[in-house]
Amino acid sequence: MIRHAKSNWENPGQIDFDRPLNERGHRDAPDMAARLKTRVPVINLFVSSPANRALSTAVYFANTYDTPITSISLKQELYHARPHIFYDVIAGIDNRCNTIALFSHNGGITDFVNGLTDTKVDNMPTCAAFAVRADIADWKDFFESLKSFWFFDYPKMKAN
Repeated sequence: MIRHAKSNWENPGQIDFDRPLNERGHRDAPDMAARLKTRVPVINLFVSSPANRALSTAVYFANTYDTPITSISLKQELYHARPHIFYDVIAGIDNRCNTIALFSHNGGITDFVNGLTDTKVDNMPTCAAFAVRADIADWKDFFESLKSFWFFDYPKMKAN
């Protein structure tokens, strides 16, 4: 699970959905994508909220993984999703995909990751990645499956 990178609030009248990344977001997203690739060398599917800041973040990650940006799966329901929506989206993933990355927004993403394992986070900072493993053959089984914490990383975290 990846929260979108830092967004730009310079235009207070801008529609939330259209808000772009700010300078730090454009810097953090490719850095975090590179860090993720050292831990997870292959991601089979990128799934993103279509909101500008989430999709822009997903594009940086897809580029790092040499994945065509046209293959990013856009899910409107990930825009400010509540935890149960994440499960619904995951249940619809093609079973040929072993590793997925979902890009979404707070507070739903923090609530969702806190329900996955015993590992809890106070907040998913911008561009944070929270990873779990689930031993499943079908993504429809993800909700009921035993999930184990893999790692948590975010831009301001000390090198680990």
